[in-house]
Amino acid sequence: MGKKTMVVWLVALALASFRIAEAQQAGKVHQIGFLSTSSPSVAVPRTEAFRQALQGLGYVDGKNIVIEYRYSEGNFDRLPDLAAELVRLKVDLIVAVETPAALAAKKATRTIPIITVTAADPVGSGLVASLARPGGNVTGLSLVAGLEMSGKQLELLKEALPKFTHVAVLTNPANPPTAGFLKEAELAARLLGVKLRVLEARDPDELDGAFSAIKKERPGGLLVIAAPFIGINSRIVSFATSNRLPAMFPYTDSVDAGGLMSYGPNQRDLYRRAATYVDKILKGTKPADLPVEQPMKFEFVINLKTAKQIGLTIPPNVLARADKVIK
Repeated sequence: MGKKTMVVWLVALALASFRIAEAQQAGKVHQIGFLSTSSPSVAVPRTEAFRQALQGLGYVDGKNIVIEYRYSEGNFDRLPDLAAELVRLKVDLIVAVETPAALAAKKATRTIPIITVTAADPVGSGLVASLARPGGNVTGLSLVAGLEMSGKQLELLKEALPKFTHVAVLTNPANPPTAGFLKEAELAARLLGVKLRVLEARDPDELDGAFSAIKKERPGGLLVIAAPFIGINSRIVSFATSNRLPAMFPYTDSVDAGGLMSYGPNQRDLYRRAATYVDKILKGTKPADLPVEQPMKFEFVINLKTAKQIGLTIPPNVLARADKVIK
């Protein structure tokens, strides 16, 4: 074999090897872990937005990706085991939705990339070094700008009920960002001349005690602080409606389920944006090089059906501020 022929043959062999490797890579099925404190039924609208966004980027569940869903159903104690299970599956990355889920995932692995979706204070909770330069293996979306939303929620509730002076605040103290949300609510309450009565529920089993206290207190309104399980729990919606208690929720899911009002980040938008992080990481970008982003869309939603059911008339100026009105 001549020298020139040998060179051509080696080049051809190299090209063939490259194409085979490229084809193998294109045919790879990526495993994505999904860890949430929520439950499958509650999470459907948001996970569907996530799946559709992934599909728009070329990732189809069951074809070139497999999503391993793990839900703690409001029980934070289950998160470490669920996170460890995903690590044992050797997933390519973990989408850890809320702060407790992300903290459990980070404790379980320092190497597998982790994407948060609604981490309220990723710097304060120790998930990342900074929003601009996360460092480590965690990045994603943050509600850090949304910490102020509890104050805005109280303000909107006061506008809808100008005469009320006493509001019950339902919180989950086990959720790391709760202190920040409460601080903002307390600042707003002082400016609005409203008295707050803070009630705690660490898990769904503690809701009955909180409900009993609210009935005894007879407040003029209810503010539900953003937290896993509390923000979208149907029992809270039913309790508020059956007791004719005007309630402000952090997520639109609760208003769709019959809650009176909500103000907060557009959850589905956050899940769609999380899909872009998945795409970048699967294509080789390191989490440490992807800045943590904040919410871009906040929504104020009112359910007029519920207002009528509890005998409340929403002032026209408040209705005019709503991004969506359910009639």
